Amino acid sequence: MKAIVYTEYGSPDVLRLKEVEKPFPKDNEILIRNYATSVSSGDWHLRKADPFIIRLFFGLSKPKKKILGFVFAGEIEAIGKNVKKFQVGDQVFGTSGKNFGTYAEFLSLPEVGVVALKPKNMTYQEAVSIPFGGNTALYFLRKGNIQRGQNVLIYGASGAVGTAAMQLAKHFGATVTAVCSTSNIELVKSLGADKVIDYTKEDISKRDEVYDLIFDTVGKSSYTWSLKSLKKQGYLLLAAAGPSQMIKGIWSSLTSSKNVVSGVMSEKPEDLIFYKELIEAGKIKPVIDRIYPLEEIPEAHRYVELGHKKGNVVITINRESNNEINK
Repeated sequence: MKAIVYTEYGSPDVLRLKEVEKPFPKDNEILIRNYATSVSSGDWHLRKADPFIIRLFFGLSKPKKKILGFVFAGEIEAIGKNVKKFQVGDQVFGTSGKNFGTYAEFLSLPEVGVVALKPKNMTYQEAVSIPFGGNTALYFLRKGNIQRGQNVLIYGASGAVGTAAMQLAKHFGATVTAVCSTSNIELVKSLGADKVIDYTKEDISKRDEVYDLIFDTVGKSSYTWSLKSLKKQGYLLLAAAGPSQMIKGIWSSLTSSKNVVSGVMSEKPEDLIFYKELIEAGKIKPVIDRIYPLEEIPEAHRYVELGHKKGNVVITINRESNNEINK
């Protein structure tokens, strides 16, 4: 099968299209013919081993996992003899966890993994835009105990996590203030933002408004301002916190009436089922910036690393079997 492989850390040029062995499902696994994946900020950080601490977990001198990619959408081609939950021909979407490997034509996963039937009203490209940002947003908003009627600010509202967080916050009944650049104002309004702050034209640190929940999806807000702008018992959610912010967050949670949540999100199949139901009810929209074919993943990495994408950058793997959205 074809896959994008990397054997060293570095620039997008380390990503190369190669023929590799097709996986075979174990007794408790499903084999998926993969039709779409995506490139996220996490992918390029892993590719570069940036920050350096990544090497301690994923390979000190070179990557342990040779095929990147975290999300997938495809069709089940074969199942192990003990599989009960799925059958051949099911259209599915989900995440591969720490095994990665979705930059490939096939992948094999345990049936109990983070995988669910694809929403019926979405193409594979649309469906694959949901799990990374969607599951991250859902995890943190639940940790923040989001409630109807709350005043919520989302920093980085136009990215993969931000666009999902905005739609979820509105679904949960919150009043949402979105922080983004001028070029993304119309996008966030179309997703339900009640108020928009253009950080290129306004110094957010001078605002006096306070919030029940502040969700920094990109790690670029001022920690001091964010904490000051929280109500008592409010939550600061840091989806992209570095070690120093994590330490500050622990201290703030212990010494004040405000709560700071950071760290690595966790997910489960039920999260995807939750999204599937919302999507089929027309309550969640996919947000796709660009689509690239598998062989152009290096170019997709270059674009995502610039930090200006809107929503998701999708990779199409089998164009003949995939209802494509034009770039």
